[in-house]
Amino acid sequence: MNIAIIGATGNVGSRLVQEALARGHHVTAIARHASGLEARPHLDTLDLDLADSARLADALRGKDAVISSVRFASTPLAAVLGPVKQAAVRRLLVVGGAGSLEVAPGAALVDTPAFPAEYKPEALAGRDWLNALRTEKDLDWTFLSPSALFVPGERTGTFRLGGDTLLTAADGRSWISMEDFAVAMLDEAAQPAHSRRRFTVGY
Repeated sequence: MNIAIIGATGNVGSRLVQEALARGHHVTAIARHASGLEARPHLDTLDLDLADSARLADALRGKDAVISSVRFASTPLAAVLGPVKQAAVRRLLVVGGAGSLEVAPGAALVDTPAFPAEYKPEALAGRDWLNALRTEKDLDWTFLSPSALFVPGERTGTFRLGGDTLLTAADGRSWISMEDFAVAMLDEAAQPAHSRRRFTVGY
């Protein structure tokens, strides 16, 4: 596949690049300082600010899929969605957050008293992205939410998938490594199973 990854130098984005290249995909890594990534076969880099929508659209043309790994609170959905549509890319996959996942019917994690205040603006913006995508009629999108604890770790390839409800392990913890999150995302890119839906991944 020919995949563009927006936000390719971040903690999650860099792991998505690694996983995609390991699978033999051609990757265009897009970020403000993407050229700082280590040169590798099948990897193109593009230093770009998302405010340059015309240049972003040009970079996305001909891609089989676009994966967005950007901060919601500082990035309007239109900054990604517009160029993707302009480039006529069929699929958009979004690195989501856990805050919008339900912990009880009708109750999202972000709305619980224990949710950390410092993460709330990003979580609320992520929920806004998801709600806007759910009204999207022209694009095949997927929104992948991690578990509550989303940390660097190991690539095990063993995890569970869920829908709109926060996953918890037998010990009560809700977590996923960034490496296994990347596995789940690239699985979805290669074999779509959650078209126009959100899903989640956890142990």
